[in-house]
Amino acid sequence: MKGLPGRYQQFRQQFPKISQAYDDIGRLTAEAGPLDEKLVQLIKLGIAIASAQEGAVHSHARRAFEAGATREEIRQVALLALTTVGFPRMMAGLSWIDDVLKDVARKRRGVRTTRAR
Repeated sequence: MKGLPGRYQQFRQQFPKISQAYDDIGRLTAEAGPLDEKLVQLIKLGIAIASAQEGAVHSHARRAFEAGATREEIRQVALLALTTVGFPRMMAGLSWIDDVLKDVARKRRGVRTTRAR
């Protein structure tokens, strides 16, 4: 579970059955239709931005990148939020996305991050 927030790891250890059920429903909903993993993660990123969930934005931006989305595609998701949920949420989403993209760039250069998760 490397890279996951400490509180989330604690939850998984304290409640393994609930964690497994949560994993299962996430997998089943992602597999319920024709969307590929990249598109699923971009959509979930948009939902996270709209609901102002910083941790979820970090998670789905990272997952979208890992699924093959480009930096431009990931940032466009935040831009699309502008006319639906407003400028402040779009800006927050861009900021949280940039957190992830900066971490990705640092890791590629071999620089350790000091930010607690």
